[in-house]
Amino acid sequence: MNAMPEPPAVVVDALGRRCPLPIIELARRIRDVEVGQLVELRADDPAAAADVAAWCRMRGHELVAAPTADVFLVRRQS
Repeated sequence: MNAMPEPPAVVVDALGRRCPLPIIELARRIRDVEVGQLVELRADDPAAAADVAAWCRMRGHELVAAPTADVFLVRRQS
């Protein structure tokens, strides 16, 4: 993961929501951005870091950065 990239096109606030809701919301909202743009997911579920990384690998998107424990920047790849 790189240093802080450009600002996200969409912010998904899933704070307080438990698995699998943060990933479901990310999957829905990533369709709202162009290929190459970022989605910021805010999720404080203890499983979020592992879930986001696994989802990105499975779906072919890039986990660009996780600047804090509850913020994940995902770049749409397809």
